[in-house]
Amino acid sequence: MAAISIPAENFNPVHKRSNQPDKPSGLLKILSVFGIARTSEEGMIELLPFSGDDVTAGSETELQTAVCGSKDDVDLAIAIKHSPYYRNIIQRAATGELPQRLVRDIENHLDNTAMVWEHSWVRLPRHTLCKYANAVFARDIQADKRKAANSPLRHDAKRFVLTKGGIEYLRLPVSYLLKLSLAHAIGKKHVDRLVRSAGEKMMGHFLNDNTSPETHSFCPVIKTQDQQVGEGLAEETSLRFLLSQLLTLYANREFALLDSGQQVQTYFAPHPPVRQRQLNELIPDAFYRELYMSPCLSGWDQGEIKRRYMGLCHEVLSRSQLNAAIKLKEAGIITNNLVVLPNTSNISLANNGIHVSLGSRKLTRLLGNQESGFTATDEKYYGDLVIKICEHFLPLFVGAHSAAPYRLDFQDFHPEKVLGFLPHELDYTHLRMIWRRWKKKAGMKFFGYPMTPFGPEWLDSAVSRFLCLKGDYVNDFRLINYPVALLSTDESPAINGRPHSEQKLKNDLASMGVFHRDMPLYMLYRLRAFHTMGFSGFEGRYYSLFNRLVDDMSQAVNLQLLITALAYKYIFQQKVSHAHIPDNPTIESERRQIFFGAAIGIPTFFVHKSTGNQLMKKILSRTDSTRVSRRYSGFFRVHNIEYRRALLRVIREDAKDLIEMMHLEETLSDLERRINEPEEFSAASRLTRQILDNASAGHPMELSADEFNLAAEKYYREVLKKKHVREGLALFTCALKKLDSWSTWRKGVYNKALLRILDGRNMVDFLTENKNAILNETLSSKLLEQLIYLILLIFHQRNEQYKKINHI
Repeated sequence: MAAISIPAENFNPVHKRSNQPDKPSGLLKILSVFGIARTSEEGMIELLPFSGDDVTAGSETELQTAVCGSKDDVDLAIAIKHSPYYRNIIQRAATGELPQRLVRDIENHLDNTAMVWEHSWVRLPRHTLCKYANAVFARDIQADKRKAANSPLRHDAKRFVLTKGGIEYLRLPVSYLLKLSLAHAIGKKHVDRLVRSAGEKMMGHFLNDNTSPETHSFCPVIKTQDQQVGEGLAEETSLRFLLSQLLTLYANREFALLDSGQQVQTYFAPHPPVRQRQLNELIPDAFYRELYMSPCLSGWDQGEIKRRYMGLCHEVLSRSQLNAAIKLKEAGIITNNLVVLPNTSNISLANNGIHVSLGSRKLTRLLGNQESGFTATDEKYYGDLVIKICEHFLPLFVGAHSAAPYRLDFQDFHPEKVLGFLPHELDYTHLRMIWRRWKKKAGMKFFGYPMTPFGPEWLDSAVSRFLCLKGDYVNDFRLINYPVALLSTDESPAINGRPHSEQKLKNDLASMGVFHRDMPLYMLYRLRAFHTMGFSGFEGRYYSLFNRLVDDMSQAVNLQLLITALAYKYIFQQKVSHAHIPDNPTIESERRQIFFGAAIGIPTFFVHKSTGNQLMKKILSRTDSTRVSRRYSGFFRVHNIEYRRALLRVIREDAKDLIEMMHLEETLSDLERRINEPEEFSAASRLTRQILDNASAGHPMELSADEFNLAAEKYYREVLKKKHVREGLALFTCALKKLDSWSTWRKGVYNKALLRILDGRNMVDFLTENKNAILNETLSSKLLEQLIYLILLIFHQRNEQYKKINHI
């Protein structure tokens, strides 16, 4: 089955067996189920899950959106200015109940000289939609799409329709606009039946359940003789991004957005925008949700219920951030009552990452056969152990393959704000260690005395200027500012291999005000269970922004696959069991501190000499420059760079046969370059260097936090987007050659559709002629339609090939 993220309501889950055993099968039985001989390890490698060709892959991407235009034309500015909240504060300020400063701050926010409004909705004349697109919209505003014509409208349906000057307009988020743009393109009368059929299947992959547009893989990716799974998934992701760009340009033209002063842009960017963060400081959480939270029109049968759930997620994370301040005081990091309270509205849900799922054909096949002897209980038990093993290797990815560069000023360094969700992700010992090392890295000392902000912004700014305290630069702040891995409690470890352990932890966290029982548990590496997903595998949720998909993403996915296969090798060779990695918060925090330290850029970490984690001891035995800590009695002091080098040695030694069989020698060589020459080869350094080049600066610390972060946003929006489009066009050209090959024409499947699209013209020549127009965003609607149809046919061809290979 495909290793892709599928909305739960649109997927028919495999029913859980009622006779599942309470205890997992012993390892000897599991080896027998996989056909591995008990007396010999020969042939084991080829039979391991995720080894060789035993993998399918998919990704879920989140994009940043912006609408460029004046405040009189763009929905976000109009919505703020005409909101009851804005009118109320004007009235209350006039009577003296509120300070005039609040009104001035919002008015200054509306005087947006850059005329870029991230996450704004759009307004388009309804008559610009074709009949089919109108029907899609009419269905999507139903309360329950499963009831078709018998369903009433959502209670908030009027929110999406307005009348101005006698003309009916639709008011929609960009995340839904992409789906509607695709519906409009395939709904034209001249569209070939095959193109329309392919497009209808793709529409379900454009999700509208969060602030940012999300798409998941159009086609499952498998390893072939010519292509590693990493290269295949990077290509699929790149082509999917290219289609999103074409649909954006198409919507701008076909829905008269450009004519009305609204230019929509979509691109990869990892952080919530600076201006969105600034506005969030000015408005209450309910108004923030009204402006930015998705209405969930696409991807869910009961969108209004899903929308309320997303509101719940926002409320829970906002409350959780406030509770984190209490933990910081308990940990001794906040030593008095002088704190700056985090905003009651948290914007971390507006971050954007890429999730990569890997599925095992063997595991999926065994779990689909009730007579196989491999049960859901076994999947959970051994899957949790794989997660624990893989977490030790995740520091290899941070900053090396993906990154989210970010600047923090001195006045940002209030622990209750800058430490984000770390108080819920690390125990107090490791939290204190990270905070001390982070302050040292940022150079926040004056004549040897540690300095942190006092509270009043005017005072902190003055101290920063007078003492030359500039703050810090972070490799991947997205991983700090978002709850990527919640810590287990003593009584409820999440990945101890027992059924329902995650739910027990959520119950504990809910009682502590940290989380909610109905939300999926945030984890760095998450089990994708067969009975809910239809395939068995794992999802990597630690990727932020890839500088280049064809290089960074492809090698990262290959490495993720290798480490997952190695974890199963350790288990099947009885070298690592749950007992080797005890399930308690201290051990969990001990290994995850390395990951978070890498995201911050902290050079060292500390591991207790008597740690019960045997796998950690093995890795540390191969780590150079490790010594007993002089500051922390009973701890080893370890350099993060040496730990990563040790991980590379462990992989090369213990996975030598896997590397050879899976032809991943170049992936390891690439990893070595990223570790040993980070300034030249790491994703964090390359992204930072390109941001600085575009800002005419030589180092992040030459710019203030807002200057650097705004420069990063501009780089992502204007330069990196174009680089990603170029990548997609190069891959598009190669895919068109295959679609236009003699073998394809001889089969006759696509002949009629291609003739209708291009009237016999050579497809590669057509793309080459229009390359500059694509990059400069000057294509006509007709040319955009032709390109959209060609991409749809490419994905249709790949889906058919996948079905043939897998006998679907």
